[in-house]
Amino acid sequence: MRRTATLFHAIFFASACSGLVIASPAQSMKVTPEMVQTGSDIPAKWEEPHPGYDYEKREVMIPMRDGVKLHTVLIVPKGAQNLPMLLERTPYNAEFFTSDKPHMRDAVWSAQRAWADDGYIIVDQDIRGKYGSEGDYIMTRPPMGPLNPTKTDDTTDAYDTIDWLVKHVPESNGRVGMIGSSYDGWTVTMALLGPHPALKVAAPESPMIDGWMGDDWFHYGAFRQVNLDYFTEQTSKRGEGSTVPRPGDDDYQNFLDAGTAGHWAEEHGFGQLPWWHRLSAHPAYDVFWQLQALDKLVSEKPSNVPTIWLQGLWDQEDMYGAVHTWEALKAAGHEENNHLVMGPWYHSQVNRSAETLGPLKWKGDTAADFRRDVLIPFFDTYLKDRKPAEPMAQVMIYNPSENHWDRFSDWPGVDEKHLTPMYLQANFALARQKPNGGEDRYVSDPARPVPFLTPPVEKDGGKRWSTWLVQDQRPVGTRTDVLSYETPVLDRAVRLQGAPFADLFAKTTGTDADFVVKIIDVYPPTYAQQPDLAGYELPISMDIFRGRYRKSFEAPTPIPSGTIQEYKFRLPTVNYVFKPGHRIMVQVQSSLFPLYDRNPQTFVPNIFFARPEDFKPATISLEHGPQGASAVLLPIVAASTAIQ
Repeated sequence: MRRTATLFHAIFFASACSGLVIASPAQSMKVTPEMVQTGSDIPAKWEEPHPGYDYEKREVMIPMRDGVKLHTVLIVPKGAQNLPMLLERTPYNAEFFTSDKPHMRDAVWSAQRAWADDGYIIVDQDIRGKYGSEGDYIMTRPPMGPLNPTKTDDTTDAYDTIDWLVKHVPESNGRVGMIGSSYDGWTVTMALLGPHPALKVAAPESPMIDGWMGDDWFHYGAFRQVNLDYFTEQTSKRGEGSTVPRPGDDDYQNFLDAGTAGHWAEEHGFGQLPWWHRLSAHPAYDVFWQLQALDKLVSEKPSNVPTIWLQGLWDQEDMYGAVHTWEALKAAGHEENNHLVMGPWYHSQVNRSAETLGPLKWKGDTAADFRRDVLIPFFDTYLKDRKPAEPMAQVMIYNPSENHWDRFSDWPGVDEKHLTPMYLQANFALARQKPNGGEDRYVSDPARPVPFLTPPVEKDGGKRWSTWLVQDQRPVGTRTDVLSYETPVLDRAVRLQGAPFADLFAKTTGTDADFVVKIIDVYPPTYAQQPDLAGYELPISMDIFRGRYRKSFEAPTPIPSGTIQEYKFRLPTVNYVFKPGHRIMVQVQSSLFPLYDRNPQTFVPNIFFARPEDFKPATISLEHGPQGASAVLLPIVAASTAIQ
């Protein structure tokens, strides 16, 4: 630019000296009105033409009853008439679900592709306060009531959204189905507490139902501290926040060095997060958690909406919600329009491909087959008046060891009267007969907690996170703080259908303790069908229990040192067959780190804020004698009760 100006001045000077006069560019050019530059070159709204696209994408702000508007994305097939709508409400960015592709089946994300093929209008919405939606975000906003004094919640927001959709989408038939997994499954469940008449069918997938008892935040009081990253991702900004920065690549060491979850949070700015303050102030199952337990609320206010409660058998995040809600509805006499499905999946794998789970291989893509053959026909029944080829079974649970779906007209759920005790014996045996006496001991040292994955543990578990529940347990079985009990080699099949229980009688030299119990299928030392499974120790059901809650989840008490106490708790539901040639194993330990925070083993009011000096080794004794026969209680059935 400077060189051009200099050249122009030189020419002008030379011309002036020679007597010539050159007009300036402004004098020689006429400016017309359309040339005048005012306003902005960016239009108020850009409407991108899509010639050749077989759908129309609409973005709307749907008003709620309090005036807040929620960002909603609709994908409508071109030429659509009388189509149902599939609604998903999410805190994870409604824009994520679609991409700019000419064909609708390619534009929606993989879980919605079959729905697009079947002829659905796809609707995705940012929940209140996240991404494009207005309003304030509250983590799993409680229903209106003592914990939520406003006049709106995710029940009313779902109602108002559906009401707007049926009035403003002329291509629809006025019927809506709701679907979603994890947090999105929670939004479906909330909608069922007061459903709009146009909501005709629903499928909460791996829904967050009770964050303290067994879903995302705690398991029986033990805090799932790997979720601290989720807190910053969800609540540090309206869009997607960042994970917590790490000093190293091994989370086993990172969390060990931090001391407690409370200290980790303090160091990383969690004091700015209201959700962290609420959660950390309520480590016990008090009113704060009880009033948010959706399994209880749903059974108290059951809807007439046909619903599939769906989860994976190895769901590493929300193992609790779906099955407990279905059981609560069944117990309240509302089983008829509620169905239970448990597939051979990790968390939300129903929405992805599912030919395998870790080392386990299934017959075909179990998720795609389920969506095509069961889920969509179920929705079509109520949204398109299409009768499926066969009625939906009351309960469908995959049988992983026999590698097929089982269908049941009923499912026992919890049936303690018909559980078979398998007792921990001397010499680390496991058998049905009561033991004669004795005890086994191990030292639980908070400075050396048992890892849930073989270290180094990547942030969020890395690639192993989705399959950690099926990881081989042999690496921890050699530790002196893990006790393993097993049967002889089985000469006949042992079939389980229902929910097992752990029933431990133990004493500790400390005043608090955690107990982890695993039920494991030990494969034969040689396995021609799949050599990489030879000797594999496959966990089929495991959980953790914080000992201070042995008498009351709401009012924790110290464990009397040196005194035998009973610790009885339910383990995740199974539909499994231990085959001849295998063994049944039970492992017991007192930590599962860094997935769960460490118990200091000294009773303190709030483990989040325990001091370094509170963390002390303790000797744990498992009893198998007259004062208490430790056992796992298994739902053994003589023959399958599945519908043939």
